[in-house]
Amino acid sequence: MNLDLTAEEQAFRDEASTWLAENLPTEERPPEGAEMRAFDLAWQRTLFDGGWAGINWPVEYGGRGLSDIQQMIWYEEFAKADPPFTLNNSCTFVGNNHGGPTLILKGSDEQKTEHLPKILEGETVWCQGFSEPGAGSDLASLSTKAVVDGDELVVTGQKTWTSYAHVADLQELLVRTDPDAPKHKGISWVICDMRSPGIEIREIETMSHVTDFCEVFYDEVRIPLTNVVGEINDGWRVAMSTLSFERGTAFMADQVELAATVERLISEARERTGADGRRPAIADEDIAKRLSMARAEVTALRAMTIAGISRTARTGVPGPEGSMIRLFHGELHQRIYRLAMDIVGTEALRLTPVDGEGVWTGPYLQSFAYTIGGGTTDIQRNIVGERVLGLPRQ
Repeated sequence: MNLDLTAEEQAFRDEASTWLAENLPTEERPPEGAEMRAFDLAWQRTLFDGGWAGINWPVEYGGRGLSDIQQMIWYEEFAKADPPFTLNNSCTFVGNNHGGPTLILKGSDEQKTEHLPKILEGETVWCQGFSEPGAGSDLASLSTKAVVDGDELVVTGQKTWTSYAHVADLQELLVRTDPDAPKHKGISWVICDMRSPGIEIREIETMSHVTDFCEVFYDEVRIPLTNVVGEINDGWRVAMSTLSFERGTAFMADQVELAATVERLISEARERTGADGRRPAIADEDIAKRLSMARAEVTALRAMTIAGISRTARTGVPGPEGSMIRLFHGELHQRIYRLAMDIVGTEALRLTPVDGEGVWTGPYLQSFAYTIGGGTTDIQRNIVGERVLGLPRQ
């Protein structure tokens, strides 16, 4: 695998850098609610109008048909542009990185025609309805049921930790359509209209005082059978495609932004006084060693991601190796923000940023989600052990 950019890829990098310099918003992203949704959809529309939406989506579905490497170059240039917001903390994330790619791979022609343009053009927000109170790490144990009634499914149950459900139009929803089948066999992947009668949404406030997460309750919600993606009772196979995207290429942007975070943290350590009150924090041997390790590890993470992209280019579908990336990324994310807390010292007690202080605390608290969302670290280790290393099932 050649890690040097081709002339075409370098030209793409230059094009991306120039466009971002001219079009990147300068205002802060609203943290919650309708204003947040409007900001995210407006930015998605700006990307679409500029030709930067769906960079690695096929041309026939509105994308540019470029490589995952070029998609990653785009994320790198975005991070370098020092944006006032991140890409993965966007209510357009699920549509662009889960729902859309899953429909491209498994959806019907009608589903693709109906939904893919709206995702790219910034018209709809998607959320993910997978986890339940009793089925998080063991997703196949989900119990939200769907009964066929004529040409509709009638859904009853509950989902939790559903990011942006309160501002979403549509949901990628897993339901149990055959309670008598083995637990992996009786599941269906459906597109749920979040404004359907019978849906109740309750926001969950996290310890970082944001309300992106929600509980969703379904009381005999009717969903057309035409909204089933793939075949009925074959949703587990469809869901594995979704999770492969989530654990692999979907978090490329976050990985690039994490590398930029390390460089910003190194600058902080040079400018801040350390624990002795005299020298810069970076003069502390332990801090310097951890910073150098963090820089090395984000470089290793990038290499793992590029290797995964190369494999996906050969096979056409992200494989279980994505769990290796997701596992390493989640734990590294937490280590870096733990290091930030040690560098900023007592400022870490301030949750709300004031006069440049407290800017690291919210992201540190949010970092705990990185070893839970998309499958816990224990689940990722099981996948790596069983599907990559060929070890016996636990």
